[in-house]
Amino acid sequence: MKMLAVFVILVHVSQHASAVELYEGEEFVLLPCEFDTADVIDPSVVWSRCDLEPPTIHLRHQEGDELGEQNQLYSGRTSMMADALRTGDLSLKLSKLRLSDSGTYTCIVRERSGGEKRVTNVLLRVKERFPSWATALLVLLAVGLLVFGGLLVHFRHYFMSVYKVNVDSGVESVQLPCKTIIHLPKDVTAEWKDRYKNKVHTYPDDYLPGEQHQVYRGRTEMKRNPLKTRDFSLTLKYPSANDSDFYICIVYTKEKSILMKKRVVLLVKDCQVEVEEGEESVLLPFKTTPNLPDDAMVGWIRYVPSPIRTVHVFQHGSDQPKEQNQVYRDRTEMKKDLLKTGDLSLTLKNPKHTDTGTYECTIYNRNWEVMRMKTVQLEVKGRIQIQVKDETININIRTRSSSTDPTPLMEDQSV
Repeated sequence: MKMLAVFVILVHVSQHASAVELYEGEEFVLLPCEFDTADVIDPSVVWSRCDLEPPTIHLRHQEGDELGEQNQLYSGRTSMMADALRTGDLSLKLSKLRLSDSGTYTCIVRERSGGEKRVTNVLLRVKERFPSWATALLVLLAVGLLVFGGLLVHFRHYFMSVYKVNVDSGVESVQLPCKTIIHLPKDVTAEWKDRYKNKVHTYPDDYLPGEQHQVYRGRTEMKRNPLKTRDFSLTLKYPSANDSDFYICIVYTKEKSILMKKRVVLLVKDCQVEVEEGEESVLLPFKTTPNLPDDAMVGWIRYVPSPIRTVHVFQHGSDQPKEQNQVYRDRTEMKKDLLKTGDLSLTLKNPKHTDTGTYECTIYNRNWEVMRMKTVQLEVKGRIQIQVKDETININIRTRSSSTDPTPLMEDQSV
């Protein structure tokens, strides 16, 4: 009869569900669970999450805790009252909240015979904490700008913490920072993506064919042992103005629970080249990764001012002069073995004032997909000479588009 009574208790006690919501970094949260264990023979209680492997969060017997099968994500962060099974207060204390703690926790009471009762489910939501300045801004907007509430929700991602990196075009590499101080499990994955969700780099870097976007192939690397250093910063080689964008670093568990998410804005200034008209030549620099595919096509164009003009084309292992605009015929040259060395710089001979503009070099693969790009701003300072008696006056000519000098566009310089 006593065993039957226990069975009835285990079957008919109603299940309860509750929800708890806190911010990442809170000191602790108490997940509630109450059950009268007076009539249960040799009871024990286990807290679990069915979406994890192993699922055990905390196990307690009358003799004490049994944490041998505890999921390592919760190591050192769970505790229960010493007299929990005697008093029936089976609540679980979870400390140092993380984003990955979000999930449904189940409290189960077991007896020695093997019977068990799912007492309650607790839904825990751990939210990413906004920076203090963003919180203050949201309060002010709520008071004075309620009419813009819908827009504020739509653009809420702009209030995330953003790190900005500025670099000049032409440097060998730039580092996009992504560091953390939180403890990380051994099986985490780190992933860098650009704004179009193209895969830039992953850790571990065991890519499947075609996973990493071709624009970034051979141009990215991470430091050794990022798990040990907690530094998932990305080095991007040969940055150009076309790489200016925002990038997202995400670190998550094998169950896809996000542990960290950071955004980095990269601004690469256009390469600026100036030369005076009359010089023998000018170099438009572009160096990238060596050993490009033999069937790659390299094209230089000038797209500002319009119309767009083809400056130089390298395809099928040689220059293609028939493809270039007649303005540049016999005036351009690229280095030998350019695909092998990665030096795609263009030499423009006899630069003229009319050559001033924005030049772009693009590398295409055999399927006409873009592999690399670089933009170069060229200013050719025009000069005319006026003979006044026995004195020669040189006059420099500047374009409004490339000059911020408030002086007149023509300035006398006597020599």
